[in-house]
Amino acid sequence: MEILGRQYAHYMTMKGESKLALATLLDRVMPRIKNLPSGKRSEEPTKDKLINFVERYWHYNNITKMSEHRFREDYCKWAKRKGYHANEAKARAIYAMAKAGIPTLRSNAPSTKMLVLEAVRVLKEINQTLETILTQMQKIARLLPKYDTVRSMSGVGEILACKLIAEIGDVRWFHSESALIAYAGIDAPPYQSGNFTGRRRKISKRGSSLLRKVGFETMRCLKIVKPEQDNTVYLYMLKKESEGKAKKVAKIAALNKFLRIYYARVKSIYKNGIFLDSEAEANTTTAAGGLPFTDDKKVVSLV
Repeated sequence: MEILGRQYAHYMTMKGESKLALATLLDRVMPRIKNLPSGKRSEEPTKDKLINFVERYWHYNNITKMSEHRFREDYCKWAKRKGYHANEAKARAIYAMAKAGIPTLRSNAPSTKMLVLEAVRVLKEINQTLETILTQMQKIARLLPKYDTVRSMSGVGEILACKLIAEIGDVRWFHSESALIAYAGIDAPPYQSGNFTGRRRKISKRGSSLLRKVGFETMRCLKIVKPEQDNTVYLYMLKKESEGKAKKVAKIAALNKFLRIYYARVKSIYKNGIFLDSEAEANTTTAAGGLPFTDDKKVVSLV
């Protein structure tokens, strides 16, 4: 799970860089087009309306060489074929933008089409890789005894549950919730010199930066969801904001509380049994107390 999680984060970084490269090209072949074709965010990573639109048209000249009526028909047919909403008003807006736009790369230059379509191809392949890795992470995570517990926590969806499990691993690695918080790097180290004790301290940022990133993303989702049940962390975040704390500071404080609750709930699963590996490639290193450091497990009675 940890390896899959790290690879997922790696390809997400590549996706961000590839989207930036495509955006730079679009500014030169289809200026101001980036936000117009986009609709609601798809649940499928491989389904991206802007990427599919650019792959179909790739330059304003391919739009303006058609009449407006012909483009509207072509756009609506393309949208239906790809499973998007066929919006004629959006087609008219795109055509007007194409007429008014001034591309700085010629469509008849041999490298223009190649560069744009290659940027699209790279993004599509990265999206496909992300979907493959995420599917495998979900397949493994659903076999773990702690998955339902993590998934039931407010603000945690299927993707975030997999990311949290991958980054935290086995909670029995940590002797207490404070150790888990230190691993996330959101603890405040002591700031002392002689008789002086500092009170305004920043988080240490040691440990896993990916866990901090996933945790912060979880807090953002929690703020959007606004849960009415299991809302202890959410209410704590609102309390910190009402005290005048910056929103980012309030989210980090809420993440501290969230990880303590995560530790307590997941740790309670292991109190009545020892969990052993069910896969040959699973890690079999054991703790001093004899508990295996593993995640894909089956329950074995202590008696």
